[in-house]
Amino acid sequence: MNKISVLFSLLLLSASSTVLAIEMVDVELQLLIDISGSVDNSEYNLQMQGYKAAFESDNVQNAIIGGINGKIAVQLIMWSGRDQQEIMIDWTLIDSADTGDAFAATIDTLARPFSGMTAIGSAINYGYSQFENNGFESLSQVIDVSGDGTNNSGSSPSTASADALAAGIDKINGIVITTNQRVIDQYTNSVVAGDNAFLLAPATFSEFQSAIETKITYEIKGLIPPGDLITPIPEPKTIYLALISFIVLYFNKKRFI
Repeated sequence: MNKISVLFSLLLLSASSTVLAIEMVDVELQLLIDISGSVDNSEYNLQMQGYKAAFESDNVQNAIIGGINGKIAVQLIMWSGRDQQEIMIDWTLIDSADTGDAFAATIDTLARPFSGMTAIGSAINYGYSQFENNGFESLSQVIDVSGDGTNNSGSSPSTASADALAAGIDKINGIVITTNQRVIDQYTNSVVAGDNAFLLAPATFSEFQSAIETKITYEIKGLIPPGDLITPIPEPKTIYLALISFIVLYFNKKRFI
């Protein structure tokens, strides 16, 4: 065997090893958690306990195990201002009650790294880039954004959400911990995006635990929660996208007539 043949064989072996290293899961779920200055320490602790309890719950664990592949990959990122994003738990395989409990236990050890402005768009931009070459392939890539305020720093949320979908993210769901209609409206109109995307809006941090459990369960199953639990995404958004698609198709057709 000559040197070229040996080199080609090694390249094939390397490529094969890379393919074998990819883990197939049902969902790649990224948690983008708001820790901006408007979230005080008490609210921060309630929020983190909500995520911890969710991954310990039978509902979430049964949803994971009951999937087509019986496993998901999860990444947890905390965010605040324009340049304040930090991976707190990198992509982790959850495929059993034990690994769910272990992920929850890791959440319980996290320390808040910073607080500051509220840069939702910058958080999404940072987040969607983390899916590429993460060691997993899935049936669905989901970004899960939590927050309690409107964007006041960094990139536009609507532009970031559109860029994330263009990069291959399937949906961006939201959960807002407030009754402030301005926050709900911004998440509804500028953050949440993708087919069957949805927004939950628990009125208080004390209701966050059950809401996040519901949210993650339905994200894993690829379903939308019952209508009485969600904040509806307005239909005009869908109509607007459909109109754009029609215009593009029309002009492409005219080019070839």
